Amino acid sequence: MAQKLASTARTGRDNQREFNLKFHSRPSARRFPKQAQCGYGPHGERLVAGVVPLSSDKKKVLLIQSTRRGGWVLPKGGWETDEGTAEEAACREAWEEAGIECKIQRDLGKIPDKRSPEQLTAHAPKAIFQFYEVSVEKEATQWPEKHKRGRQWMSYQEAKDALATRPELLDALNKSSIVR
Repeated sequence: MAQKLASTARTGRDNQREFNLKFHSRPSARRFPKQAQCGYGPHGERLVAGVVPLSSDKKKVLLIQSTRRGGWVLPKGGWETDEGTAEEAACREAWEEAGIECKIQRDLGKIPDKRSPEQLTAHAPKAIFQFYEVSVEKEATQWPEKHKRGRQWMSYQEAKDALATRPELLDALNKSSIVR
């Protein structure tokens, strides 16, 4: 069944998914009380799902402009309570932020947040990233966040340079099958 594409982007973190052992399966996580697990991982990490959208020939990746920091990022965002899987959340984020309909090709795994404490803020707390390599099925001309984000296809080297200050995003790119 195809996912219904919204004309507006979700905002806020009120509906962020509770900590889920399937998402983050460290045995030690089972020792954390339920109240410590709500909305975030066992150490307060936000649960984030994202995509590495590749062109059909795998020579380009689609990056989007960051709304807070400037520069370029991969489409990603919080896994919400009404989404059954991280894959569903990742594809929703790809639609909202990049205006693409995509198909999951490969699970790239969990990537820990590598930002320093100085880079973390209330709006950008520590995260656990779950990334997926996706093929782009369709690029829309209108999408929910078009008014605040640009998008651009880049070669591996261009994307590597653009993501240099975000090592967790660069890790996701490097785990993908993009042509180098």
